[in-house]
Amino acid sequence: MSSPELASEDDAAVLAKLGYKQELRRNFTMVEIFGIAFSIMGLLPSIASTLVYSIPAGPVGMVWGWFIASGWIFIVGLAMADLGSAMPTSGGLYWWTHSFSSPKTRNPLCFLVGYSNTLGLVGGLCSIDYGFALMFLSVIVVARDGNWTPSNAAIYGTFLACVVCHGVLASVMSKIMAKLQTVSVVMNFVLITATIIALPIGAKDRRNDGHFVFAQTDNLTTWPTGWAFMLAWLSPIWTIGAFDSCVHMSEEAANATKAVPFGILMSIGSCWFFGFIIVIVLAATINPELSAVTGSKLGQPMAQIYFDAIGKHGTLGLMSLLFIVQFLMGLSILVAASRQSWAFSRDGALPFSRVFRPISKRFGYIPLRAIWGCVLLAAILGLLSLIAEAAAQALFSLAVAGNNLAWGIPILARLVWGQKKFKPGPFYTGDRFSVPIAWAAVTFLVFGIVLSMFPVEGPDPTPDVMNYTVVINCAVWFGALAYYFIDARKWFTGPKITIESDDLTEGQQAVIREEGLKVEGLEKEARSSGGERIETGSGDDKRIA
Repeated sequence: MSSPELASEDDAAVLAKLGYKQELRRNFTMVEIFGIAFSIMGLLPSIASTLVYSIPAGPVGMVWGWFIASGWIFIVGLAMADLGSAMPTSGGLYWWTHSFSSPKTRNPLCFLVGYSNTLGLVGGLCSIDYGFALMFLSVIVVARDGNWTPSNAAIYGTFLACVVCHGVLASVMSKIMAKLQTVSVVMNFVLITATIIALPIGAKDRRNDGHFVFAQTDNLTTWPTGWAFMLAWLSPIWTIGAFDSCVHMSEEAANATKAVPFGILMSIGSCWFFGFIIVIVLAATINPELSAVTGSKLGQPMAQIYFDAIGKHGTLGLMSLLFIVQFLMGLSILVAASRQSWAFSRDGALPFSRVFRPISKRFGYIPLRAIWGCVLLAAILGLLSLIAEAAAQALFSLAVAGNNLAWGIPILARLVWGQKKFKPGPFYTGDRFSVPIAWAAVTFLVFGIVLSMFPVEGPDPTPDVMNYTVVINCAVWFGALAYYFIDARKWFTGPKITIESDDLTEGQQAVIREEGLKVEGLEKEARSSGGERIETGSGDDKRIA
């Protein structure tokens, strides 16, 4: 029977319907689930980290690129909220893929989605902590009046120290991790408020007019102006790219069927609205000579924007607050990435799954080994920063491409094979709108994958400015499929059922029988109570016991 201290009866029953017993403690409230997604998004630090994508298209790219792309992301969030409310589990994306896909495609697609999502989340950790390293070091550059340039080794050393610190904190702070999300949200809004007040006041004598902010188009790339505008979408796509963390935390959420969709849509909507305000303020106070901002000797466009408006001391203060918030972002995404990795190892799909699978009761019912597995992988991927800046920038794009694929396949699988299997949860966009929303989401996600593969500066890249995302992601995607067809197809059968009859209350057992899952002990009990026929398995694999 599930321990009452881990979850409520209703939450444990919902998870049991999906074939899993409750193993993680449900510490997160609905607001805290929103908090972990919003914390990972880290609105202002993320915008600061991705200004290199939006500034080259000018104020129009910064402002309207944000608004339009965020609207599309909200549509993706609606499609995912439908699924997250119906089937809230930590491995949701690959679980949904397996549930909805056809018998011939479900195992390889499930395998692909699991690996792509794991890579995307760890890539997100890398890009956040790499951004932290750049921000932290830019404070030193500002303090030295631009008379110091950090080496690639210094950047990687700072990155590695950050990742290891996150591993330690994620391991020992499990009891207050949920509350820490509230702290992170508050700090985000303090930083946002300070910025949107300080910049206009500091730049009061040289603020840009409305035409510049909302209608000025520039192109610092060698792409056509229209495509430069599209590349500016990478800023919101990367920034608002953590809403699936709500899904990965669903087995630690109280009232998950409502908390997960709320967290997804509230985090996206908040970033859409407040991000729009932030980019308007940035466009109104930025130096009109945009190349001077992107090529700043301070090492960060955001540092230059602060410096031009509020001077050295103001820049040191706000940039310090900026990298602190960025640090909290990295801690939150490590928590989410470890839950996805743990869920995938629970189903035996990751190498060394038996190593990463155990839950640490001593540290508060958390996947301790999965946390440090993610830390190790992030440390390895971060070595890209030692090669060249272009290779390091691939950390940003691989998170976009990896996650977009992982989000798009389960939504597509539901549309193509699983629409009749889909049973809505408490949140549902309705029979009339759900399918069109899902098709729109898939279309945008495919576009996002293609967009993330393009070199940012132009169509004739040198090795120094090449976008290596296409190399890294395709290696992972084709490598995962090759691994499946060469070896894993012999043993990987999709998500495993981990519940046993002894883990269930009588009410949960009744739910399991209605759902038709095969649970050892329940079948014998059912046969002995009158020979009633019970369907076992899931989807197209159901059979009669």
